[in-house]
Amino acid sequence: MLKSPGLALQPWPDQSESGSESGRDTGSDGGSVLAAGVRRREILAWSLYDFANSGYATVVLTAVYNVFFVDVIAGGASWGTLAWTAALSFSSLVALLMAPALGAWADAHRGKKRLLAWSTAGCVLATAALALPGQGEVWLAAALIVISNVCFSLAEGLIAAFLPELAQPAALGRVSGWGWSFGYFGGMLTLGASLVVVLHAQALHQPATVYVPQTMFIVAGVFALASMPTFMWLRERGAGSVLGAHRDAGKPIKISGRAFFSTLRQFPDFAALLACAVFYQAGIAVVIALAAVYAQAVMNFDMTQTMMLVFTVNIAAAIGAFGFGHVQDRVGHRLALALTIVAWIVMVLIAAFTSSVELFWFAATLAGLAMGSSQSCGRALTGLLAPQDRVAEFFGLWTVAVRVASIIGPITYGLVTWVTGGDHRRAILATGGFFLIGLILLFRVNVPRGQSTALAAPRWRS
Repeated sequence: MLKSPGLALQPWPDQSESGSESGRDTGSDGGSVLAAGVRRREILAWSLYDFANSGYATVVLTAVYNVFFVDVIAGGASWGTLAWTAALSFSSLVALLMAPALGAWADAHRGKKRLLAWSTAGCVLATAALALPGQGEVWLAAALIVISNVCFSLAEGLIAAFLPELAQPAALGRVSGWGWSFGYFGGMLTLGASLVVVLHAQALHQPATVYVPQTMFIVAGVFALASMPTFMWLRERGAGSVLGAHRDAGKPIKISGRAFFSTLRQFPDFAALLACAVFYQAGIAVVIALAAVYAQAVMNFDMTQTMMLVFTVNIAAAIGAFGFGHVQDRVGHRLALALTIVAWIVMVLIAAFTSSVELFWFAATLAGLAMGSSQSCGRALTGLLAPQDRVAEFFGLWTVAVRVASIIGPITYGLVTWVTGGDHRRAILATGGFFLIGLILLFRVNVPRGQSTALAAPRWRS
């Protein structure tokens, strides 16, 4: 797909929205999945990064450390939840400001892998350091959460930027789905290992100050070990750019602003996708951050049921990401994403109005299927609409949209519960509004036109 150094990059083969690539067999035999020069072990290495980093999101952000932060580090104070959400929101703000600049730098310097290594090391070390803060050390814990989550967020965009280099355009959905499905299994593995430690410690009547730090070492260890194949086998591709490579060194804010506003003007279909992503990802952020809270507050789930809920959602998400990746390559990515957003809306309506535990479990399973498939589909669409030599920049902008969503979604949910005196059903209905707006904005995205714009974009020459 790439020509030798010193020559202009070749455009991608033309592809219709339905996923067929002109002049090439794109059957299900697997031969057409890999891009030219890509080895199968590179796909495995790329997918293993999703496996490696998912434990951080599952254990640190969703299931263990968030509760520890509020109940132990903040001492159960009324401001504890606010302090936790403020730390996460600030980290999202930092990440969305940095991502476009780092993406542009990575494209110019062929530096995706280098930046990925630094952000991975930062997240691993900061996660391990989360074992240090004790009761009352709120500022230290919050600072480590900010550092670890910024590194985690930046790494997500950087690893995603490898996708268009690894897979044929007609197979982006499948390969993206493989990564997401690996990720959910990695999250379950890390959560399962952490729960073994927690249950053993509780059986010995040990306090959370003993076993929660141990789970942080588990998360950091799994992340470090499972990501090693990524750095051993995944190749850095792209021609880089002498033009502009050093011109904006040391000016990340300038790069961020220019990349963002220039992209909105030059790539309107990608801009429409970003707007769509802000809204539907805001709904997903609510589910990730508050599903356990909703289950306990509305359905009266105990801790065991809540943990089973997390496992169920992760299993369904892995199945959805893996299976739906094939579907989106066949029916077209925009239609596939629309179907997953409709599934989200159905889930919200069931969760908001049902009092049946059985129906709630069905809604949770549906949420898992929609979560894996919608996140995988969004990543594949970004790869389709990105110019070949600007993928890191475009995935950096995708990270901006996701980080904005992670701020406005949970905050909106919290405000609705506050205004309504703790009515979680109204809050989840408000979340459904995010999905509805995202669905409407999605139909402004013209995939073939967006691909044509990407193909016609000026190419860097090294």
